[in-house]
Amino acid sequence: MTEKNKILVTAALPYANGPIHLGHMVEYIQADIYVRFLRLIGKKTIFICADDTHGAPIEINASKQGVSPEELIAKYSKEHKKDFSEFLISFDNYYTTNSPENKHYSDLFFNTLKEKGHITQRIVELTYCENCGRFLPDRYVKGKCPKCGAEDQYGDVCEKCNSTYKTTELANPYCANCGKAPIRKNSLHYFFKLSAFSRNLEEWLGENKNLQEEARNFVMGWIKKGLDDWDITRDGPYFGFLIPGETNKYYYVWLDAPIGYIASTDNHTKNALEYWKNKETEIVHFIGKDIIYFHFLFWPAMLMGTGFNLPDKIKVHGFLTVNGEKMSKSRGTFITAREYLDQQDPELLRFYYASNLGQNMEDINLDFDDFKNKVNSELVDNIANFSYRVLSFCNNNLDSKIGTVRKSEGTIKKVEEKIEEAKEHYSNSNFREAVKSILEISSIGNQYFQESQPWHTIKKDRKKCETTVATAANIVKNISILLAPIVPEYAEKIQKQLGIENQTFSNLGFNLENHGINKARIIFSRIEGDIFRIKTFPIMLRVARIESVQEHPNADKLYILKVSLGDEKRQIVAGLRNSYKKEELEGKKIVMVCNLKPAVIRGEKSEGMLLAADDGNNLKVLDAHNSSEGDSVSIEGYVQTSDEITFEDFMKVKLTTKGRKAVFNNMPLKTPKGEITADVGDNARIR
Repeated sequence: MTEKNKILVTAALPYANGPIHLGHMVEYIQADIYVRFLRLIGKKTIFICADDTHGAPIEINASKQGVSPEELIAKYSKEHKKDFSEFLISFDNYYTTNSPENKHYSDLFFNTLKEKGHITQRIVELTYCENCGRFLPDRYVKGKCPKCGAEDQYGDVCEKCNSTYKTTELANPYCANCGKAPIRKNSLHYFFKLSAFSRNLEEWLGENKNLQEEARNFVMGWIKKGLDDWDITRDGPYFGFLIPGETNKYYYVWLDAPIGYIASTDNHTKNALEYWKNKETEIVHFIGKDIIYFHFLFWPAMLMGTGFNLPDKIKVHGFLTVNGEKMSKSRGTFITAREYLDQQDPELLRFYYASNLGQNMEDINLDFDDFKNKVNSELVDNIANFSYRVLSFCNNNLDSKIGTVRKSEGTIKKVEEKIEEAKEHYSNSNFREAVKSILEISSIGNQYFQESQPWHTIKKDRKKCETTVATAANIVKNISILLAPIVPEYAEKIQKQLGIENQTFSNLGFNLENHGINKARIIFSRIEGDIFRIKTFPIMLRVARIESVQEHPNADKLYILKVSLGDEKRQIVAGLRNSYKKEELEGKKIVMVCNLKPAVIRGEKSEGMLLAADDGNNLKVLDAHNSSEGDSVSIEGYVQTSDEITFEDFMKVKLTTKGRKAVFNNMPLKTPKGEITADVGDNARIR
């Protein structure tokens, strides 16, 4: 643990373009546990964060919704703050990067780096959409990977082969916003000379022993390959800060976003330099492993170039999987913070995450069965039941009075050893091991209470009974203090039952004697039944592209379609010959039922079914032309299941049309690129 008494802790800034989900919450819970521990050991600690509010996605999304960027980020800011508050995340300051403080410090960084010769200008060739009238950010241009040839890849990295490239290197590019082919266009941009800091970064990485070895090795590898200078400019239209002296050039969001740490500090303390230029301060960042490059290279290089403090620690965590799957709406593994809060106690998730958070960057799996078992067996049966058992016995048999503790008890020594272990694990951010030590303390207490049998000794040796209960009650107190960083409300409630408050780590020990307690109450109960009650939609829908169309040899009304889902190809039989010519279907992007039980129709195998809307006069296939083959088709508020269904199962689901959109219970079917259209009137049956 650092000797410095003033500590600044930050968590990465969530993007103000969508809701907080349980993957995000890994980091905020992890950082909050560490902050609460620091406060409980007496360190002067501030915990700051902010919404990351700038960038093309914000501007484009706001335009689509018919609101200003400021209105969009205000909406998400309100939601984010509410979610964090209910998850008991104890920020001292939660701010925004779209602030006067951030504008001030962004300009200060830019001007200082420019004056010192660390910023230069050069002409770059970029991808430009003439139809949209804008340069396209990486994620708004798609095409064929220049390395492996995979279709529908983003403009910065291939999801198939993991190669990185420039947007201008994509083959057959198209605008992800309008679908039109873009052109190449030159623009004059500002660049930060990141390569000039290679030696300084190597020295910092080598000398800082607080950094995780695996993260350090990643970054050292990048430096050895050679660092490219960093384009810190974006052309308008763009939501962000104008660069001084420019009329239509903005700071790239990754320049002003980390500076938001300083701006948030300034908003809270009114003197950010007290932390960011004071060598007696320790700075700790919590981040996910997906943003290592920015926090281990760009950010420290900018700090070096401007004379600000470098972070002392950067704690990197892995990703969250749910039931062993990547978070996905279609598979029921994408859960927002609000969906969780509507159904479960936030402290249960805090405990579960803590039980899985070690010192390394490994991913965390939120397994629903494991969650339920861990909560029931560890938090409820081991810890909560022990506390209630001891305190209710004291209420019922000793007039709610705790007597004296016999300090020579061997049990006390065992507990004190585990207390020191837990403190050490907290110091190292090894919360998984801290939880294990706390559980061992509770197990020691349970065993001690059971073997001492106070329900028997009270009849023949009241003094011994009082000592047993006093010792056990002190174990309860110690557990409450040690658990406080993880489940703070539970700890507070237990301490209230003990008749104490505001306990810190300095109160650990066996000095609670000759003291009256309050009535014991059950706080946590076992989870029965399902953990989450999520609305399910039994059909798995994806976008498919029709590659070929042939007449069915044994049926006049049927076609045999070969379709591509991106990662696989299938054959389906469709009754469309009376409504479409073959050439009208070829190349069309449709919506396909992917979990329908395969069938043989008139001698030909059908591995799914396309969807079409029928209003009695017209039969029109659902149109997904703006989407990519393989895209999941989702319905807000519903989780699709991948379980195989029969045609009879499908017919029980009522899909209809409204305003030329495909809907289910008035909710539109949509992909990440937009809503699914149906060129028929309202209330047409989709089948």
